[in-house]
Amino acid sequence: MFLIGGSAITLLDRVATLASPAAADPTVAALLGVVAGVCLGTCSGLVPGLHANAFALLLAGVASEFPGPPVAVAAAVLAASTVHTFLDVVPALTLGVPDAALAPGALPAHKLVLGGRGREALRLSALGSGAALCLAVPVAVPLTEVLVEGYPTVRDHLWLVLVGVAAALVWTEPSRRSKLAACVSIAASTGLGLAVLDRAFEGPLPVGGVLAPLLAGLFGIPVLLAARRGAGIPPQGDAALATSPRSVARSVAAGTGGGAFVGYLPGVSAGVAGTLALAALPGRDPDESTRAYVTATSAATTATTVFALFALAGLGTPRTGALVALTEAELPTGLGLAVPVTVVSGLCGAVLVPVVGDRALAVVGKLDQRRLVTAVCALLVVLSWAFAGVGGVAVLVVAGVVGHLPVRFGCRRVHLMCVLIGPLALG
Repeated sequence: MFLIGGSAITLLDRVATLASPAAADPTVAALLGVVAGVCLGTCSGLVPGLHANAFALLLAGVASEFPGPPVAVAAAVLAASTVHTFLDVVPALTLGVPDAALAPGALPAHKLVLGGRGREALRLSALGSGAALCLAVPVAVPLTEVLVEGYPTVRDHLWLVLVGVAAALVWTEPSRRSKLAACVSIAASTGLGLAVLDRAFEGPLPVGGVLAPLLAGLFGIPVLLAARRGAGIPPQGDAALATSPRSVARSVAAGTGGGAFVGYLPGVSAGVAGTLALAALPGRDPDESTRAYVTATSAATTATTVFALFALAGLGTPRTGALVALTEAELPTGLGLAVPVTVVSGLCGAVLVPVVGDRALAVVGKLDQRRLVTAVCALLVVLSWAFAGVGGVAVLVVAGVVGHLPVRFGCRRVHLMCVLIGPLALG
């Protein structure tokens, strides 16, 4: 983490030096920023437990101190944050792979890895994200015009919308037992959010907060601990997509639609959007559902990034860590800069995912699973301390306990996002 922070400072300093003579040409300055951002986002996306929003805030915290053209610094922050959202699928796939006996309760992407289809999962993720990037831009223009008119009503009844989202998540569970487990998970995560989100946490980093340890505890620690007895990554097969183009297109469309919902609405994650979007599609066999979930969630994550740009332009409300960071640092956020930078860096990210991911699967597959899990858990403790101090480590532990509830009682982990949805709904 600290190495990445130091690299960010060094690289941004270099960009500022190179871009200063090109300040008269904003296009050249922006391109230099994109190159730097792609490099930074690639490195940060491979760090397990480092959330894209936390990295964006850290990057903007140091970026505002550099004398280079603001357009270059803003482009670097946007590009780094965009590429991070593409590359973070790599540690998500390669770390925390459980034992084959636990496959029914594994994450969808891990099920593909256990079946020797990890390379296919990487390409499904890259394809979903890349396609959503191209689809979201033209859709966002008319959609923003409509939502600008209707958003005041949504804002006044936000609690009702968020309660409806939570209820819809419970409805997606297949059995009465899992629905009850979902309610327990929602209540526990909402209570945790109410307990910690409004408290001040300070760590050694110049920007921090409790969000990084909170999400790492809810979604990272349980997955890692479940995998501590696993055999690691089995041999992987070829990269061919075992799904039809029509199924991929439907998943991308569903994920992009969910991303539009997330991009304009606070507190709702891409995982929530992907779950709700897929629930609205016709039923399919379990293997096809797994592939569809990976594609749709990746598409929703990328579409959220695009729609958030238009939400800031139309509604004046930043919805991602990168946009919050740019706004606080008073750096450019106009669509004329933000959209091209996001599209170019996103396409770079889509190319990098299979290239870097294939190598990561091969390398991690040779490592001892127990030692790897221990090392990553230790890294999450360090990250929690860096962002939020000793209190952040305590939040990581408590969140890890809450994060085990879906695994213990048999429901989807996505209900834990009510750690944000619940407190927002309750005002």
